[in-house]
Parts: sequence; structure tokens; C-alpha cells
Amino acid sequence: MNKINRKLEYALMALKYMSQKIPGELTTAKEVSDSFHTPFDATARVMQQMAQKGGILRAEYGANGGYQITKDLAKVSIHDLVEVIEGPTALVKCLHKEAPCEIQGTCNIVSPITALNDRLTDFYKSLSLKELLVERMAMPAKKSSEAVAHG
Repeated sequence: MNKINRKLEYALMALKYMSQKIPGELTTAKEVSDSFHTPFDATARVMQQMAQKGGILRAEYGANGGYQITKDLAKVSIHDLVEVIEGPTALVKCLHKEAPCEIQGTCNIVSPITALNDRLTDFYKSLSLKELLVERMAMPAKKSSEAVAHG
């Protein structure tokens, strides 16, 4: 239902990979790209965005350069990352103030869509990158009917 785009996938892949390294160890975009068979240009671009716009990474330039994580991933939400990579987001274009919808005056779902957008935004803000990428997220328990059927 709520799809993440490829650039966000590449950013998450890079962060997970980098979070498993020794603190301070540099990682190049080529290393990430080669490890996961992602396009180099897109991978390099998202890593650059995380360094320049988000301050999540620090770039070291030069022959032996690369990136390292500088922010505590427990203090960076998935919402923060989405905004670094994609800019301000909303479920539907009418929620972006600069692009009013052509049926805004007659639309009967503005209020529920706004409420849904607010709840999703709150959820994304509550989910840290550390929780998503490093810590193992708890899986929901099986329904009792499933347990009986399989047990």
C-alpha cells in the first residue's frame, strides 16, 4: 500500500551495511553498490544526500575517502530519512500546500485522508533507523485460530 522508492531502499541498505562496521570505519558508495548490486550513481547520490542534507553521514574526500555514520541511528526516524531522500512527503498531492487538487472544493475524503496521513507520519516519526535496521523488530504473534490450525 505505502511503497518506498528505490532511492530510499538504497539509503537503508547503505545504512544497515555501515551500521555493522567498526565505528569510524569508512565505506565507499562503490563498496555498497558492489555488495548489493545497486546502481552506483543512485547509491552514491543517496549517500551524498545523507551527508549533505541530513547529516546522517560524514563524507571524507580523497583517494582513501568514504562515508561514516555520524548520527545515532536511534535518534533518526524513518520519517527523517524519507524527508532527506525524497523531500516533504504526503499520501496524496492535495496535502502538499503548493499543489492544490483540481477537485479539492468537492472532495469528500479530505478529512479522513488528512487523519490517515497524520497517523502514518506519527508512526514513521516513532520508528528509529536503529530499531528498523539494527535491532530485531518483534514479529506479531499468530492469531489463536492460526495456532490451532497449525498446531
